[in-house]
Formats: sequence, C-alpha cells, structure tokens
Amino acid sequence: MGMSVCRSVSRRVASAALGVVLLGGGAGACGTGAGSSSGGSAEAAASVTPAEAVAKAAEDSADITSLHYRITGSVPDRGRLTVDAAMNTAPLAMRMELTTADQRAKGPLNVRFAGKALYVGGSALDTQKLGKLAKLDAEELNGRSWLRIEPAAWGRLSVDNQSYGVLPRQVEGSPIVQSTLLTGSKNTKKIEAETIDGARTTHYRGTVTFKGLRDAQQAATDKASRERQTNSLDQFMALGLDKNLTMDLWIDDDGRTRQFRMRGATYKASVSADGKPLKPVVGDPIDMTVTFLRINEPVTVTTPSAGDTADLGALLDARTG
Repeated sequence: MGMSVCRSVSRRVASAALGVVLLGGGAGACGTGAGSSSGGSAEAAASVTPAEAVAKAAEDSADITSLHYRITGSVPDRGRLTVDAAMNTAPLAMRMELTTADQRAKGPLNVRFAGKALYVGGSALDTQKLGKLAKLDAEELNGRSWLRIEPAAWGRLSVDNQSYGVLPRQVEGSPIVQSTLLTGSKNTKKIEAETIDGARTTHYRGTVTFKGLRDAQQAATDKASRERQTNSLDQFMALGLDKNLTMDLWIDDDGRTRQFRMRGATYKASVSADGKPLKPVVGDPIDMTVTFLRINEPVTVTTPSAGDTADLGALLDARTG
C-alpha cells in the first residue's frame, strides 16, 4: 500500500505525568472517483430500503484499508475545528493536521500516530503556551520541532485510545467505524440525491440511540456483524452524547459511504466540593461532518527523524534525575 513508518524510540512514560503536560494541549477500491456510475447501479440502489442501504455501506466499510478524509464542524471544549487526515488500517497509522479556533493564527497542530507512539508538532510546541503547562523552554527543546509521547493509541476501542488530551476525543475514534453508527437507527429515511465531492450520492438521515445500537449488536447473526456493531456502540459512547445522535449519511451509487454528519447534545460530568459525583449536566453540542476524499489509495505516514524529535519522557526524567 505504499505505507512507510519510520522507527520510533520505545520509551514508556507515565500517563499521569503526560496528562499534566499536554491536556488541552495547544494543545475493491473506489479511489478518488468523480462518482461516475452506471444507470444500473442507480436503479439497484433505488430498489433497496434505507435501512438496507445503510447496512450495506457499514458492511462494505470493512474493506477500507486506507483513507484520506476531512472533518469540519465543532466539538465540546474545542469549538470550531478543521481536520485534514489520512490513515492506514493495517498496521494502524495516521497523520493529521488539526486546526482549532485558538490555533488559527499559528497554524495547524501536526499529529502522527505510528506503532505505540504519538508525535506532536507545529503549534503544540509553542514554548509560551507549553510553558504554562509543562514549563518546557527553548533550551530543553534544543531547536527540535516535534515531541514524542509513549505509549499512545488512536482509532481503537475508546478504552484503548490515548492522545493525552492532544486530540478532542471525538476525533480519537476511527472515522470508518463512526460511519457505521446509523445502523443503530430505527427511523432511517431517504432524503434526496446530492453530489458530494464530485460523486453522486443518496442522502439518508436517522436518529441513533444507545438502545438501537445495542439491539443491533444483539441481533447480529455472525461474528463480523457482531464485532462491527460492538465497535459502533463503543464509538457512540465515546462521543459523550447526552441522549440521542442525529446522523446524516451520504452513500454513492456503489453503496459506499462518502460523507456523514453527526449532531447531538453532550453531557458534562462534574463532582462536588467533597469529590462526590454530581448528576451530569448538558454540555456543548457536537456537530461534525466527515468527508471521505480518497479510499484505498496509497497512504504514507512518516514519523519525524530522531534528530528533530524531543522525547517527553527523557525531558521529564532529566528534571527529576
């Protein structure tokens, strides 16, 4: 697949120490396709129900081995954001440029995941901003433009993901898995035909609930379907939704997902002055649109050179001896 991942230095760093440093962190291939398709494909698509079309798109997502995608919208705690990213599924690796409202003047946050390491560069290494969190200074960075953090994980089950607060949790999950959430809707309906990124698509919409996804998981009759529904349920929970998720899904004439949009209120957990958990309150909404730009085309994820990378564990160890 043209995948290239440079060797990463294996060094484990305590999650608690790293969280203090970077929380809030600055903190069959379908190709590029213009979406040309035969009339036969369009007629076949018209003959299936909305639920069947959504289920087929979810099933076909298992065949995605690499993806270039774009995210726009807003998420809790970070506000408006834009993301340009590419990923491979085996071995799992990702490169991303993330821009949030408070970073626009300084450029995007550059992120790489490869092996068990997270690499952060760009605006995250602004020493003035990091200085308030980790007190890293220019002398410690010694001209290096990337920070390496281990162990880290992205795109897996939410309990395994660890970006140390560098990424909003809504973009820690794989967009391939997130695209299957509409299978948990019991009111999916067809909206209209639309063109997305040059491809002719059919627009579907439905309401996704925890119960709907759990019912779909329990109704799955084969191992692959159960695993897919389990992953979908996990990603639904990771979004931190207060109740329901409104989801729009655009499927092309070949039955493939080309875009999805997720909208819903989130909850915010809190504790009392004596540390006891309080009833969650409604937090900021999520409204995030993910567009699949290129599917199953070669993706290269190259990590920074050792000479341009500062190991966060080594920096912390140097301070404590």
